[in-house]
Amino acid sequence: MKIKTSERYGAVVIELKGNVMGGDDTKVFNEQLHKLLDEGKKNIVIDLADVKFMNSSGLGMLIGGLTTVKKADGQLKLARVTEKIESLLIITKLITIFESFDTVEEAVKSF
Repeated sequence: MKIKTSERYGAVVIELKGNVMGGDDTKVFNEQLHKLLDEGKKNIVIDLADVKFMNSSGLGMLIGGLTTVKKADGQLKLARVTEKIESLLIITKLITIFESFDTVEEAVKSF
């Protein structure tokens, strides 16, 4: 999994690419989130357009990220969720926990 970060209109967009499988990627993802929160950046969008596969550990990583951001009084939203990942979120009922948007722009504007 690759992580790319950019800023747009007061929000941070984290693009995930490849397979989200947890493991070492979770540590890198969490460190990135903590760094952003320490810098006072609390509006975070996770762009999932280039995620090919996600397993339960990857879902756990997203849930952990959401918890971390909420504890810091921030907001974490998902954007460009692929059909595969969306069906995973629906099956696990996590679709009710995450705010999800069709585009990164819509997610950024929602803050």
